[in-house]
Amino acid sequence: MEYTVSQLAKLSGVSSRTLRYYDQIDLLKPAKISTSGYRIYGKKEVDLLQQILFYRELDVGLKEIKQMINDSDFEALNTLNAHYKALTDERTHLDEIIKTVEKTILNHKGEIDMSDQEKFEGFKKDLINKNEAEFGIEIRAKYGDTTIDESNAKLMGMSEDDYEAFRNLEQEIIELLKTAIQTNDPASEAAKLLASKHKEWLSFSWPSYSKEAHRGLVEMYVQDERFKHYYNQHVDQGAEFLRDAVLEYTK
Repeated sequence: MEYTVSQLAKLSGVSSRTLRYYDQIDLLKPAKISTSGYRIYGKKEVDLLQQILFYRELDVGLKEIKQMINDSDFEALNTLNAHYKALTDERTHLDEIIKTVEKTILNHKGEIDMSDQEKFEGFKKDLINKNEAEFGIEIRAKYGDTTIDESNAKLMGMSEDDYEAFRNLEQEIIELLKTAIQTNDPASEAAKLLASKHKEWLSFSWPSYSKEAHRGLVEMYVQDERFKHYYNQHVDQGAEFLRDAVLEYTK
């Protein structure tokens, strides 16, 4: 089956203008141009458009999508499996939040008594699921399944006060990073405070703390682009400075 721009737009729900733009940026080229000058798309292009739309649903940028589909190692089946996992992870996340909202509604109606632990259970599970989906393979390879499972269990067992302190401390570390990096000295007092707060934050979920593990983690922050992005989106070169501050702190 072959489609013109307008026909493919109607089939996919993507505007004709978007399809023409995808052609212009070499993201989705038509199979051929008809003698009348119309763009013609075949099965290969239809399947590729579906892949592009999957990625867009996952908030992947067009530049990154183009790099992936032009990669010689790109395989549709592997990509579909990745889409499937990402979507099921998102569904799990939504299910947990929905359960928490349902219980909260019943609690407000006086139909059930909701414990403080239950009020935050969905959010903690969501945090664990997100971490596992994004970083699970790397951190389990580095620290082992037992350590990560114990860490997740400790997080799930947090009291309401501890969970709130844990999340607040996460934001405090970002603000401290913004201040400490201005010193341009990872051994400064501001940097020491930053590193100590990062240690305190880790201790909320780590089964036990060690300087070696702390140093290993911040090295991963710099080596892995996903970890690096978390800090660098707030502070330019933030991951590198935090790494250096922790290395100084744990000497």
